[in-house]
Amino acid sequence: MEIIKELPAVFEEFAEARRNAFINVKKVKDQGIPVIGSYCTYFPQELAIAAGCATVGLCSTSGETIPVAEKDLPANLCPLIKSSYGFAKADKCPFFYFSDIVIGENTCDGKKKMYELMSDFKDVFVMDLPNSQSDKGLELYKAELLRLKAYIEEKFGVTITDDDMRKAVRLENEIRVAKKQLIDTMKNDPCPVSGLDMFHVLYGSGFKFDHSVIPGEMADVKAKIEKEFAEGKKLDKRPRIVLTGCPIGGVTEKVIKAIEDNGGVVVAMENCVGAKQYDRLVDEDAEDIWEAVAYRYLQIGCSVMTPNPNRYDLLGRTIDEYKADGVLEMTLQACHTYNVEHKSIEKFCTEEKKVPYFMVETDYSTADVAQLNTRIAAFIEML
Repeated sequence: MEIIKELPAVFEEFAEARRNAFINVKKVKDQGIPVIGSYCTYFPQELAIAAGCATVGLCSTSGETIPVAEKDLPANLCPLIKSSYGFAKADKCPFFYFSDIVIGENTCDGKKKMYELMSDFKDVFVMDLPNSQSDKGLELYKAELLRLKAYIEEKFGVTITDDDMRKAVRLENEIRVAKKQLIDTMKNDPCPVSGLDMFHVLYGSGFKFDHSVIPGEMADVKAKIEKEFAEGKKLDKRPRIVLTGCPIGGVTEKVIKAIEDNGGVVVAMENCVGAKQYDRLVDEDAEDIWEAVAYRYLQIGCSVMTPNPNRYDLLGRTIDEYKADGVLEMTLQACHTYNVEHKSIEKFCTEEKKVPYFMVETDYSTADVAQLNTRIAAFIEML
């Protein structure tokens, strides 16, 4: 019988997954496996898997290359965009370096223009993402998937069949289910582990090139957590916080840390690293598998969608399922869609769901850590 690793070792392994992947991506390339880099949850990883490619999220969570980016981009642009471009331009991201192609998606105007500049030194395929979840939007996004399929087939000399796509869909659905089952351990009160540890598992899983191992690893972590919880290992009772807003990773972990250093616990994340990536499954038995994939991804409740009912639906379900005492929204400076939407999210939380809401705006520096701690501590104390 395989011995399940101790929890600290498991969490550390996932926390180190991104660093280890810097080495592993070269091993993948040495095996002759094409690598597809991407930036957004809207990219259907099933397509890369069906083509026999490896897929990886590209570097965009640190401010170290922003000065390089600002030589070409305006200083008042979103830090996520500047970080993405800076790592690419400075050639400091091994994932970008080893990617045969980069998939861009025009989720915002800043990204659209960034991809134009990036295409000067990298093979970039930009997906035309609709800004609504209408029937016309679905028709457009399905066409974009088929256009990307044809591009990948020609680029790598492969043929992607419907059966290939269905197999990839089944695997990715299995991963989504395993992630949700793991996160559901946070429904316990008190929580069995910290939200930061859980975040490291979710974030680190994105740097596993062999997706077939992910469901088993998630199940192992879940089993270990449940076993130790039954034996009495758990956190002290704390205010339960649901995190929403912009993508979190790298330096923006400071928000999770500020919540948990000041007496709260992040029980769930509704954002791209959290529930948005595993909430909905693709219909594996759909007659048209391409339309089924397009439909699932188009339903992601990102603030670029207008109207955006699916974000409120997912956030509301998350608040209820994880018995949130409060909702904290993290927005990035100059991320206009999330910053504009935050007022309606605040109204939804406080008036419809009857839970306290708090918003912090930040960037990719550490200059505001003390301020974040002070403001978030006051919010948690109020709870």
